[in-house]
Amino acid sequence: MELQEIERILKESLNVDEVYAQGENAHFGVIVVSDEIAALSKVKQQQTIYAPLMSYFTTGEIHALTIKTYTTEKWKMDRLLHQSS
Repeated sequence: MELQEIERILKESLNVDEVYAQGENAHFGVIVVSDEIAALSKVKQQQTIYAPLMSYFTTGEIHALTIKTYTTEKWKMDRLLHQSS
């Protein structure tokens, strides 16, 4: 599965500001920037992000998915901290 495809699916399916995917060999990680999703419990975040990708888990194109969520403000702060180091 292509990283751009994961990003496209999540952008089209969810209310997100930014999405970044990384990984290979059916093991992926995503960073999702969304105030709405970040406000949910960890379980609800996982359910929300997994839902549009579920068919790819079924086919084995995605075996594992690590999720990190950020609010837009926390994402900006994280980016600023990493730029200065």
